[in-house]
Amino acid sequence: MMLRSATAQIFRQAVRCMNTDTSLILERSINRVQLLGRVGQDPVMRQVEGRNPVTIFSVATNEMWRSGEGEVSSTGDVSQKTTWHRVSVFKPGLRDVAYQYVKKGSRILVEGKLDYGEYVDKNQVRRQATTIIADNIVFLSDNVRDKI
Repeated sequence: MMLRSATAQIFRQAVRCMNTDTSLILERSINRVQLLGRVGQDPVMRQVEGRNPVTIFSVATNEMWRSGEGEVSSTGDVSQKTTWHRVSVFKPGLRDVAYQYVKKGSRILVEGKLDYGEYVDKNQVRRQATTIIADNIVFLSDNVRDKI
């Protein structure tokens, strides 16, 4: 209910600017992602010359579903799909905390926005990349390996 109320409030808000030539309407939009999963690798910190450093790691999310005749009932095969997400942390304080405390196997919640970009790989092939730009990380457990 609270999410619906907040979403409705955001959509109702529109910023209207009057231009001498035409009326320009700037609407709010949302680019928001929440991932709940396990860290796939210890983070690395990279810095390109002249730019701020960035902490990078991956998060795995899983989805499960039943397939076959018993989709309505509890029979049928259970299928699972794991999706890997690349997470980049640029925010100075969070970047350092992520680098120090995010560990492979940890269960975390990452909040941020989607970013699409291109890069050229080592074979000079242009590739596309989707990245989550994190602005918040919630640590939900210690490293799984430490508990075994």
